[in-house]
Amino acid sequence: MASESMASVPLTLPVLPLDDEVVLPGMVVPLDLSDNDVRAAVEAAQAAARTAAGKPRVLLVPRVDGTYAGTGVLGIVEQVGRLSDGDPGALIRGLGRVRIGAGTTGPGAALWVEGSTVEEALPDPLPGSVTELVKEYKALATSWLKKRGAWQVVDRVQQIDGVGALADNSGYSPFLSVDQKVELLETADPVARLKLATAQLREHLAEQDVAETIAKDVQEGVDKQQREFLLRRQLEAVRKELRDLNGETEGDESDDYRARVEAADLPEKVREAALKEVEKLERSSDQSPEGSWIRTWLDTVLELPWNERTEDRYDIRGARAVLDAEHAGLDDVKERITEYLAVRKRRSERGLGVVGGRRGGAVLALVGPPGVGKTSIAESVAHAMGRKFVRVALGGVRDEAEIRGHRRTYVGALPGRIVRAVKEAGSMNPVVLLDEIDKVGSDFRGDPAAALLEVLDPAQNHTFRDHYLEVELDLSDVVFLATANVLDAIPEALLDRMELVRLDGYTEDEKVVIARDHLLPRQLERAGLEPGEVVLEESALRKLAGEYTREAGVRTLERSIARLLRKVAAQHELGDRELPFSIGSDGLRELIGRPHHVPESAQDPAERRTAVPGVATGLAVTGAGGDVLFVEASLADPETGAAGLTLTGQLGDVMKESAQIALSFLRSHGAELELPVTGLKDRGVHIHFPAGAVPKDGPSAGVTMTTALASLLSGRLVRTDVAMTGEVSLTGRVLPIGGVKQKLLAAHRAGITTVVIPKRNEADLDDVPAEILEKLEVHPVTDVRQVLEIALAPAVVPVDVAA
Repeated sequence: MASESMASVPLTLPVLPLDDEVVLPGMVVPLDLSDNDVRAAVEAAQAAARTAAGKPRVLLVPRVDGTYAGTGVLGIVEQVGRLSDGDPGALIRGLGRVRIGAGTTGPGAALWVEGSTVEEALPDPLPGSVTELVKEYKALATSWLKKRGAWQVVDRVQQIDGVGALADNSGYSPFLSVDQKVELLETADPVARLKLATAQLREHLAEQDVAETIAKDVQEGVDKQQREFLLRRQLEAVRKELRDLNGETEGDESDDYRARVEAADLPEKVREAALKEVEKLERSSDQSPEGSWIRTWLDTVLELPWNERTEDRYDIRGARAVLDAEHAGLDDVKERITEYLAVRKRRSERGLGVVGGRRGGAVLALVGPPGVGKTSIAESVAHAMGRKFVRVALGGVRDEAEIRGHRRTYVGALPGRIVRAVKEAGSMNPVVLLDEIDKVGSDFRGDPAAALLEVLDPAQNHTFRDHYLEVELDLSDVVFLATANVLDAIPEALLDRMELVRLDGYTEDEKVVIARDHLLPRQLERAGLEPGEVVLEESALRKLAGEYTREAGVRTLERSIARLLRKVAAQHELGDRELPFSIGSDGLRELIGRPHHVPESAQDPAERRTAVPGVATGLAVTGAGGDVLFVEASLADPETGAAGLTLTGQLGDVMKESAQIALSFLRSHGAELELPVTGLKDRGVHIHFPAGAVPKDGPSAGVTMTTALASLLSGRLVRTDVAMTGEVSLTGRVLPIGGVKQKLLAAHRAGITTVVIPKRNEADLDDVPAEILEKLEVHPVTDVRQVLEIALAPAVVPVDVAA
């Protein structure tokens, strides 16, 4: 409900200006009479009061920046005397608001104005909202007064009943600005004035809470720093007492680092850089984060073996004997290490150990299928050379900083894996194995393969700079051995810096030797068996290698041997088997089941894949080594109308193009080859590569597809014992391909006896073991016609029926 106004009373009063101060009704304030305007107003009021026979009355008007407010307060001069400081003063009480009108004349030197009182009345009883507002203001005022310790004023505030009087009581608040008090003075409505006062008080209390929280946090931080400082001083005092007790000389941490740097055998440039960092450490405070970075860097530099080197073994025959004893086969790697040691020995004898700041390191890339011993040969190389060995796993590394290190400004910065490997080895000439270099990836953090370019470049790695160290590190004496399964996955620029050594897999004879000399003794020990308790005959090992496992390496073969020994050990513990026990080829099925890989030549002729026309045997290279690949071809019924070429088996673009070339060759040379190709234009041709879930690509299946299509059209079967490889051209030429050694090893494992290869690959036969070549009949050819002549068996059905 709105408040009701009462009639106003006209007044004529002398003006008492208040500079930058506001007096509200109900307030009692002392004023200094030494001010001319104040004295003139009081004297004029006293003169008027003598005439009117009452107390002197003045109009208290705020004057802000020389401008008078539109509303003043009627004030009664209660007493005139002297203030506490001895100056003359007057005690004035504010009674009510007066709206200022026009100026007028009066006695004395004061300014007289006409005005009218402003009276506001509230309904009785008060509305509930106003009552709640009164309670809220009193609660806020009580909270603020209690914080200031003004307990006596709390009771006075609680006793005020009027809404307007309660709002005007905020005029005593020291936190209100002049403008805020003027706003309260000019607000005539008591309820609106109380709302304004409540909002001002609430805002001040919120600001006070924030200020108290900040002050508390600051004080807690200061107290913590003071406590830490005190504890550190106490710790220093305890350390000093301990040094005095033990007779040690006094010195701080920076002095200790300086002594360590000067005592260490560091290269000149590294020493200079380390001493600069020690000087920074001396200037930095204990609380500075830079101090911990410098200490970590100095520790890393001092732990590196800058001038530590192991002496190479120059017993060339002894080194070769070590390699031969620990690994069967792998002649290429053994020869390369032997050559390296021989050259190192001759250079050392002639005083050529360091030429142009570089030493005679080596960077070899061992590329081959899994399980052939790439990782283990690296350990044998270190053993044969008498060097320390460190393995660095690169599989899945995607951050360039893993190779070159992080900048020291980052939290938790570390040197790269190369520097850590040298530090771990404890010498500057270890054998470092970069394992799975073809599995290195790249993303937004950089390309680690690009960072390896400097590491593996013999012309640059004598001045290798790690981002963390920022000093030159000589890697020219390190022997780097990198391993990879797939050559195509290594970037060309990186591959160009390494010497490539291929490990194409083992022959069956080599697998038997490895199993007998290396795998079986190791697995006997792991199974808890003595060497003579279980004997594996050579026939059993050969059958395990040939029919139970078909792989380029020996990893699955070792698992099979371990499974055999576990079976025997378990049966012995159960009382079903007596030891010692000998296992022959006939006893394998009873222990580990039937063979998984039976050669095509050992199957029943009617069950062989090549028992029908249109199926040929090819050779391929995968990430697991060489493998046998079958090609199937079929012709659609003319009535279906499905003309064209269909290819299945997850083939790549190159292999699809080879199929198109094979079909085009047969269409254009069908009459010459006596094949009924006239009906090919109306019938669909379908070529399928089994194992459809395995992606396949490459040009080397061209002659195989041509042979399969020729077999289908002629009705002549492809010989079971023949496998072939080679790229075919539109004119029927057989072009060279890669991976001849791996393919011939795969053909031998599969029981193939005759292999057709391109004539231009004949030189690659030098890499194939002699025992494999003795068991294979290899036909180098230059034309597809020669392939068909060798691979196709004599016709057993008429040509027109087959077509």
